[in-house]
This record gives sequence, C-alpha cells and structure tokens, in this order.
Amino acid sequence: MSDHEISMTVNGRTCTSRVEGRMTLGDFLREKVGQTGVHMACEHGVCGACTILVDGLAVRSCLMFAVQADGADVTTVEGAAAPDGSLSPVQQAMRECHALQCGFCTPGVVMTLTSLTQGATKSDEKTLLNAMSGHLCRCTGYQGIRKAIKQLAAGEAA
Repeated sequence: MSDHEISMTVNGRTCTSRVEGRMTLGDFLREKVGQTGVHMACEHGVCGACTILVDGLAVRSCLMFAVQADGADVTTVEGAAAPDGSLSPVQQAMRECHALQCGFCTPGVVMTLTSLTQGATKSDEKTLLNAMSGHLCRCTGYQGIRKAIKQLAAGEAA
C-alpha cells in the first residue's frame, strides 16, 4: 500500500498526515488527530455512532476514507461547542432532556442534529425524527432524544 499526504481542517485546526489509502476517516480522526469522540462501533454505516460533519454535511466516518476528506473542513463532537466552551443548542437540548444514558451513541446523534439545525438551516420535527432512524442507541434512550428533537424543532433550545 502506498501512503498519501493529506491535510484537512478538524475543528478549526489544520491537520496534515501521511495515511494509507485504506484508512477510514474515523480511524484517522481517532488515531492521528486524537478525536476520540468519534465512536467506531459497527463499521458498516448502520449504527450512526461515528457520524461527523464534512463540509457541513453529516457523514459516517467509518464509510469514508481519510484521503477522501483531503482539503475538507471536518467537525467532530469535540468541535460542536462554542469556542468559549458553552454548549451548542443541540448539546443544550440533549442535556436538558436527559437524552443520553451510556453516551456511546450521543456524539453521532449530536452531529446529525447539528447538521440539520445549524446556521439558517431549520428542520421540522418530522425531518429530525426521520434522521434519527439511522442511529442505534444500545441503552434505548430514545425518549430523551425525541424530547430533545421536539425542543429543537420548537426553537426552545438555548
């Protein structure tokens, strides 16, 4: 296998590294960049735990090669909060609605909801609920997540 030099912005910081062509973006973020909030679970794109934003769009980092993100702007759950550390509206809604139990699925859920609620993008409750169909919660914490979605859709998050 040949190595490839790649560079991307991860949570506002430029990261450059040599990687094998077959290294997934999720593995790159965890192993080379130290973003351990990217949770690798099924590695088949089914569970949603590894969801991150690439150029503002939610993607499963287990299904994307690191070389495909060369030059991209990547956001992981570590970059979801404001620079001053205050929680994002999605994180605040998840906190207020007790939308986590063990926390394993939480980073992926946060990133999917962020992609659908950031900036001028405002998704309705049905769209947000449908987006959650691609996330598996091992603890069955879905009721808290549904409450957080309802709060986000109503524009009640801080």
